[in-house]
Amino acid sequence: MAGLYIHIPYCKKKCRYCDFISYAGRDDFLAYTAALITEMRLYSPMMKGRSFDTVFIGGGTPSLLPAGLIGRIIGEARQCFSIEHDAEITVECNPESVTEPKLLEYSNAGVNRLSIGMQSADDRVLAAIGRIHTAEQFVSAFGLARKAGFKNINVDIMHGLPGQDIGSYLASIRLVSELGAEHISSYSLILESGTPLYEDVISGKTVLPDEDETADMEDAGFELLAELGYRRYEISNFAKPGFECRHNLNYWNNGDYLGLGVNAHSALHMSGKWVRFANKITIGEYIADIAADKLPVAETEEIAREDEMFECIMMGLRKTEGVDRAVFTERFGIDPVEHYASAVSAALLDGNMTVTDERMFLTKRGLDFQNEILLNFI
Repeated sequence: MAGLYIHIPYCKKKCRYCDFISYAGRDDFLAYTAALITEMRLYSPMMKGRSFDTVFIGGGTPSLLPAGLIGRIIGEARQCFSIEHDAEITVECNPESVTEPKLLEYSNAGVNRLSIGMQSADDRVLAAIGRIHTAEQFVSAFGLARKAGFKNINVDIMHGLPGQDIGSYLASIRLVSELGAEHISSYSLILESGTPLYEDVISGKTVLPDEDETADMEDAGFELLAELGYRRYEISNFAKPGFECRHNLNYWNNGDYLGLGVNAHSALHMSGKWVRFANKITIGEYIADIAADKLPVAETEEIAREDEMFECIMMGLRKTEGVDRAVFTERFGIDPVEHYASAVSAALLDGNMTVTDERMFLTKRGLDFQNEILLNFI
């Protein structure tokens, strides 16, 4: 099994914290969709014998595309690839671009999961980070999604934002829970160099909560999520039982995935090798390559066995259930606890890891220090 990712690089306006590859103010939606479809057709013969059990249409803002295009993209994907009948098919949406006709189109095309970017239920915080929707618009969009029949909805929220305190963050969680979302992703703000928010913070124009405030916010929020019935199954992801994101779990389990569109990344086992490759990062370059019947690949990397092993540890330890020792041993011919004995011993000694006969996983404390712990595994 494998995952299929399709990137839609358009936004109405870039958020002030965002450094993703996305473009605001463009309207060449039809040309880009046509290029995506051609890319699928180019890959189709190469994907014979593979089945995709998840499809994720992300961005950017996929819901910004005019009505009809998402359905066309999914329809073409079904023609070009073997997609399982029970595949998880997700579309990312922003509240301001959600409409009833679009949601019905998604549903009719087989989309069975939505991911809505709320970020905060506090309009002052939303304005500070450059979001162009209000909390009221989010509530309306969520209601439209339920009306259209969606029974699996994720909501993205953030903490550590300018103007945000514990009360504001907890209020966001409570609102999403009251609406009945099946899944919540809660990310801490990462201040990326070169973004407008970064420049404002560096200049002193904008003040962020300090590290202690952000840590307190996270602790209180994650405790509330547990009380509300959301199980933490990855560092930043919480779900009601049975609603874990299958597409992301494939990433964290180091499964194969094919990425289509601008700057999309792929990782596939081919001819006994694990190969990772990434597409061109501008819409113009991407469309030009496709027009020449050329795959728009910018870079390719063959992953060495030792690097692949480390990535399985790195991604696996993001999950609260950690690394399955039997699966790792079957894949690489060696038990991870034995192979990384020194790093595992250090993590155990510090109270950051638990090891059982079946798994090795980080404790709650360990999840907070994952990056530091991983240094010992390199």
